[in-house]
Amino acid sequence: MSISRLRRTRTGGKSVNPLITWYGDDFTGAAAVMEVLAFAGIETVLFSDLPDAEMLARFDGAGAIGVASTARTEGPDWMDQALPEAFGFLKSLGAPLLHYKVCSTFDSSPQTGSIGRAAEIGLRVTGARAAPVLTAAPQMRRYQAFGHLFAGTFDGVYRLDRHPVMARHPVTPMAEADLLLHLAAQTDLPSGLIDLEALWSDPQTQLTTLLKSGAKILSVDSMEERSETAAGRLIWENQEELSFVIGSQGVEFALVRHWQEIGLIPRVAPPGSAGRVDQIAVVSGSVSPSTAQQIEWAVQNGFTLIRLDAARMIEAPDQTDALIDQAVAAALRAVSNGESPLVCSATGPEDPAVAQVRAASAKTGTSMDVVNKTIGITLGRILDGILRGSDLTRAVISGGDTSGHGMRALGLQAIKAISPTIPGASLCIGYGGEHHDGLQIALKGGQMGSMDFFGWIREGGGAR
Repeated sequence: MSISRLRRTRTGGKSVNPLITWYGDDFTGAAAVMEVLAFAGIETVLFSDLPDAEMLARFDGAGAIGVASTARTEGPDWMDQALPEAFGFLKSLGAPLLHYKVCSTFDSSPQTGSIGRAAEIGLRVTGARAAPVLTAAPQMRRYQAFGHLFAGTFDGVYRLDRHPVMARHPVTPMAEADLLLHLAAQTDLPSGLIDLEALWSDPQTQLTTLLKSGAKILSVDSMEERSETAAGRLIWENQEELSFVIGSQGVEFALVRHWQEIGLIPRVAPPGSAGRVDQIAVVSGSVSPSTAQQIEWAVQNGFTLIRLDAARMIEAPDQTDALIDQAVAAALRAVSNGESPLVCSATGPEDPAVAQVRAASAKTGTSMDVVNKTIGITLGRILDGILRGSDLTRAVISGGDTSGHGMRALGLQAIKAISPTIPGASLCIGYGGEHHDGLQIALKGGQMGSMDFFGWIREGGGAR
C-alpha cells in the first residue's frame, strides 16, 4: 500500500490517513510505541486520553496516532466500559491497523489488565477475523520461541516464569511463559501459534491453516531480524483480516522493518541529543530492582533523594496535602542548592517502605490498585508543584502506572518523542494543560533504562 492510497478527508480539511493507530495499556508502554514510529521518521503523536476536536486538529496529518490509558491496572468491568469507545475512536481515524499495546513482559491476569478481555472487545469492534499477538521485541531483549516468552535483565535472559522481577510481580506475577496458556485463563477464544519454523519458511500457510480452524488469537514468535521482519510482513500483507493486533512495541519494530524493506518509508537516522540542562526533576513510584539501581546511581551523581511517606498517606488521607507540600518544599530547596530533586515512594523492592505500604493497605482495607493509583496521582501533584515553583524545564516520571496518573496530574494531553535513550523511554515534549505545555518529559517503566538513566535524560538523551 502506498502513502498516496492512505489519503482521506477529515472534517475541517485534508489530511493523511495514519499508517497505524494504537491504544496503550499504560503510559510508558504507549510512549514506547510512539518512539519506534517517530524515530523511523513517521510523524507520530500520543494522546493521554481521547482527544477533543481541537487537540486532534493540532496534530492533523500525523502518520501514527496513539492513546494512552491505565488499562493494565484495571479490571474487566472497566474494560467493558472504556475499550469499545476508545477502539471505536481509533478505528474511525481510518488506519489499516489498530494495535492494543501491552507490556513486553505480558503483565496481565483475569482480574487485572486482562489481555484476553481486550482481545474479545477489539475483535468485536474492528471486525477483524483474528488478532495476532506479537509480544517479543528483540531490540529490548524480549524474545519469543515456540510460544514461550523470555526477557532480559541487567544479569541475563530469563524465561518469564523464572524472571527475577516478573515471577514475583506484586500484582500480576507470571507463573507461565507460554503466552497462549497464560491467556487461556483470561478468555475462551480459540488460539494458535505461528512459530519460528513457520516464520523462517512459509508463515502464510500456517496463518491460513489457523484461520480456517477458527483461531481468533495468533501468538507470533520473534527472536531476531529475520523472524521479526517476517512477522511484520505477515501482519501488513493480511491487514484486512488481521486489522486488530495485540502486542508490545515489537509490533512496530516488525512493521517498520517491513515498511522499510518495501520502500513504504525511507530509512532515517535517529535524532541526536536535545542538549544538556543543569537540573531536572524526577518522581518515581516504581519498586523495580532496576529502578533501585538507577536511584542509587542518581544519589551519587547530583540528585537529592526525597521520600514520600506513602504508608502514612494511605492511613491518613487527610494528611496528603501536607505531605505534598513537604515534598515540594524539599525539592525546591534541592533546586536552589543546584541539585536535581528525585522524589520517590520507595527505593526498590527491599525498601521497608514497600512492606509499610502493604501493611497500610491491609489495615485500611484499601486495595493495592487504589494504593498505586493514589501514589501515582500524588507524585504527579508533587511534580506539578516542583515545576511551578522553579525554572526546571525537563522531568522524568518513573513507573508505568505512575506515569499515567502523573501525566494527567500535570494536565498534559499529548506527547511527541524528540530524542532517544533506551527503547521505550525517550525524551518527549508535552502538549496541553495550563502550565506545562512544552515541558520536556521522559516516561520510564520500572524495569527499563540504563543504570545512569536519570543522568542520561539530564544530558538530553541521544543514541549511544
